[in-house]
Amino acid sequence: MKIMSLRASLAAAVMLVAAWLAFPVSAQQQTAPSAAPSSTAPAAAGPATVPSTAAPAAVAPTAATPGTPPIASAPADAVPGEPGGRSVKSTAPAMKELSPWVMFMSADIIVKAVMIGLAFASLTTWAVLIAKSIELSVASAKLRSALKKVSEARSLAEAQMALGAKQGVLPSFLASALREARMSAGISSDAGIKERAASSFSEIVRAEGRRIRIGMGVLATIGSTSPFVGLFGTVWGIMNSFIGISKSQTTNLAVVAPGIAEALLATAIGLVAAIPAVIIYNHFSRVTKGYLELVSRASGAAARLLSRDLDRSHGSVHSRAAE
Repeated sequence: MKIMSLRASLAAAVMLVAAWLAFPVSAQQQTAPSAAPSSTAPAAAGPATVPSTAAPAAVAPTAATPGTPPIASAPADAVPGEPGGRSVKSTAPAMKELSPWVMFMSADIIVKAVMIGLAFASLTTWAVLIAKSIELSVASAKLRSALKKVSEARSLAEAQMALGAKQGVLPSFLASALREARMSAGISSDAGIKERAASSFSEIVRAEGRRIRIGMGVLATIGSTSPFVGLFGTVWGIMNSFIGISKSQTTNLAVVAPGIAEALLATAIGLVAAIPAVIIYNHFSRVTKGYLELVSRASGAAARLLSRDLDRSHGSVHSRAAE
């Protein structure tokens, strides 16, 4: 009896100890379902005492299910796919302001020289526009006024008196006609005198055409060559950009974009210089053509006055001979 009661007491004690040990584990599973299962101690064959200060099993923060490897949290500024978790601030280059002046100052020395040359060509274009506009306006106004004054003249001498000592195309025609008439005195052939005077008039017209076209060749040169000069600067700048890409061993757009933008600025300046030059050249071609038509009218007016003087002189000779 004593042995049986002792066995029963031992069994009851073992059951109480097992229940006491199982209670913290069950409470832990209810409060933290994602916690990792704690290792179970082997059941003691005899009565075992567990210290009341035993700490509960540690909770694995990321183990949702048994057998799943823990996932390490990445830093907030880490770049996905970059080894070592480098931050964005360390990889992203500082973006600089891409204004035209900053791009010019950052460009290569060859590209800078191209841009400066194209800017000077553009300034030359506008200077020619202002100068030729004033010159053509003044010359056309003077020639129209002179033609109006000699429209009522009956002879070369009277036309010269109407114009006075003014300088211009029409006074040059009148002086050439008078000189030819004086040098051909005593020659009875009027056709020869008129032919020689017409030759002198043609030389004056050609000289005036050359004078009035001064500066237009510069416009034609700027308009035809500026795009190619700008393209040369662009090609040189892009070549340097690709060299920089190969040295930095990166294709990040933030790294290569400034160099390409600086190169393209040369082409933009070339177009800015070429387009106005072509437009202004075409404008002056039309205006110059109109002015040369006025010069031809002046030549015709001088030729008519010379013809009248010749006919008048022959008429006076015939009248004296008749007397």
